[in-house]
Amino acid sequence: MTVREESEALEASTLAPQSCLSAQSQGRRLPVEPCPIRTCFQRDTDRIVHSKAFRRLKHKTQVFLQPEGDHYRTRMTHTLEVSRIARTIARGLRLNEDLTEAAALGHDLGHTPFGHAGERVLDELLPGGFSHNEQSLRVVDRLEKDGEGLNLTYEVRRGILCHTGPDRAETWEGRILRLADQIAYINHDIDDAIRGHIIYPMDIPLVCAQVLGFTHTERINTLTVDVIRTSRAAGKVVQSHSCGEAMAALRAFMFEFVYRNPVAKGEEGKAQDMLRRLFEYYMGDPDKLPPEFQEIRVEEGAERAVCDYIAGMTDEYALEKFGEAFIPMSWTVK
Repeated sequence: MTVREESEALEASTLAPQSCLSAQSQGRRLPVEPCPIRTCFQRDTDRIVHSKAFRRLKHKTQVFLQPEGDHYRTRMTHTLEVSRIARTIARGLRLNEDLTEAAALGHDLGHTPFGHAGERVLDELLPGGFSHNEQSLRVVDRLEKDGEGLNLTYEVRRGILCHTGPDRAETWEGRILRLADQIAYINHDIDDAIRGHIIYPMDIPLVCAQVLGFTHTERINTLTVDVIRTSRAAGKVVQSHSCGEAMAALRAFMFEFVYRNPVAKGEEGKAQDMLRRLFEYYMGDPDKLPPEFQEIRVEEGAERAVCDYIAGMTDEYALEKFGEAFIPMSWTVK
């Protein structure tokens, strides 16, 4: 028996009946020889972590554009926080932590530079619209490894796609990811907004604090434990009514006072204008796209190729390419 087979046998004997066992995965789009050490979901985690798209997350905006300070979240740290919350819930429900982790680590690979501000621009410009969850799936299916994709398992791909939007993952592990993402971003965005003096602790609605707690740690702990306890009792992935209402009220508060705050988001208009001009620039001369996007241009059109290129940019790289396209280079007379 290989190490992988031992792990699969351990899953079968210890995980809950509703869990997704590695040995029962629906498989990959392109069959591969099983790894003797890693289960299929462990292998997916490695493929995601070693991808270029994952490394770029450290230079992509979460909420605040280019904040001054070392402790603000990036898209990378957000992803790691989501992964930890999701794994804790999975452990509490005796689900497959490896599947949960893989989907969590891949869920935002398709996010644009400058956060949701960049996403809104590409949604306006790309025929048929743009959403980061669909782009994340496109990254792992089509764009990574020079167009080969990562060839992930069906369950991980569905978890990535269904972490937001109208569709729902078939597995409990995929459904956990949707709640873990919300728990993470609402609470760490509060933490960053307080650090940036956009809001203050006493601004948080009292009705929310009385249910969820008055500190960052208390809120995350309350929401995480609630999902575990309520799901175990209900036989499905769900929050309690009280915590669900409190989290919805907290999210509404964040939209009113942080996500639409002119102080926190005042530079977003500039970032959006920059991405629009970059899109127009490459559409005007798609030959300037890198070689790896030329095949997409031929097969799927210039709009798709330009969108893929811009969506994959980090904040810094978008600024660099904008400078090359629109800002005169300095020169010296010798």
